Amino acid sequence: MPITVPENYVYLDWAATAPLGEEAASAMAPYLAPGFANVALGMNANSLHAPGRAAFEAMELARRQLARDLGASRPNEVLFTSGATESDNAAVLGIAHAAADARRKREGKDFVPRVITTAIEHEAVLEPARRLAHEGFDVVYAKPDKRGFITPESLEAALDERCVLVSVQMANSEVGTVQPIAELARIAHSQGALFHTDATQALGKVPVNVADLGVDAASFSAHKICGPKGVGALYLKARTPFTAQMLGGGQEDGRRSTTQNVCGIAGFAAAAHAALEALESESARQRAMRDSLRERMQAIAGVRCTVDVPAGSQDFLPNIVHVLVSGYESETLVLRLDMMGFGVSGGSACSSHSLEPSHVLRAMGISADEAYGALRISFGRYTAEDDLVRFAEALADCIH
Repeated sequence: MPITVPENYVYLDWAATAPLGEEAASAMAPYLAPGFANVALGMNANSLHAPGRAAFEAMELARRQLARDLGASRPNEVLFTSGATESDNAAVLGIAHAAADARRKREGKDFVPRVITTAIEHEAVLEPARRLAHEGFDVVYAKPDKRGFITPESLEAALDERCVLVSVQMANSEVGTVQPIAELARIAHSQGALFHTDATQALGKVPVNVADLGVDAASFSAHKICGPKGVGALYLKARTPFTAQMLGGGQEDGRRSTTQNVCGIAGFAAAAHAALEALESESARQRAMRDSLRERMQAIAGVRCTVDVPAGSQDFLPNIVHVLVSGYESETLVLRLDMMGFGVSGGSACSSHSLEPSHVLRAMGISADEAYGALRISFGRYTAEDDLVRFAEALADCIH
């Protein structure tokens, strides 16, 4: 029997994925029409016939829209992918390999390139970094402070003239820390290193303009902003060295071979545009809800907020509250709350089946015992204040 979700269920796991928004659904609807009606837009964007050209034009229209919304200087700096994991993999491996090869040509085959990332990155960055280390790169992991920030000083300490790439996430998916990316990118560039940021959690919650940030590459995913799953983008600044990781028919200017998901791309562009149009008002609304929920969490005995977030702070995402519950494991709490009609998580959805405490929390100096009781509450445009009030009451009942 398929699992059914009650109509009054309160979904509070938006950092894992967001519900499909009306804008994306409307933009995708023509591509999902069955039969001959689908020929008008839903064909292969690389074909030369009229249906293929129509699909190509629709894809390029979406690319131009997304490039404008992200602050890219030209549309072909936006490379469509299957999601943030692919974008992160492509950026870390593709830029590191290309930059290292260029340096070896100048400095000799014995040159050992350095790559710097952080101890609190998503696994989509950490796993490629581990592969680079296996290939002989010198990989350094910058440590965060106790609030989850990567300070300019910690990056400067790790940098040297051998560094070819720095990769620092813009916003943490667990505790919500928003990093000073523009400053970190300037520091990396001062030593000749390229800079990539995983901006997946940041898009639609805080301002993201790749030109203002000064980055060479940035990763995005549609499903975090009420777009469809299975589509994302990699911003790749013009003339950034890059070795393609997916080889084949040469789509996306040879940087990512495979038939493009035009339907998903249209939905992604529509979702991003809607999110950015509502960014100021919606972020303010969610920030107020975040601060209110934090107060309610602190009032429950045995619950404490993981990091100190001053009221109104824009140094943290507006839609995430992370807490530690003493005496409980997060898996138990997640399942109990689910039975009570509330969907939350213990951390990143990509590691939800792991029995190990969060690597993010451990890197921030939180003990394993405390980290086992972590809960992440995240919300979005369809969440009401009353949903969070009811959740706080449910958590108090659950643990007491």
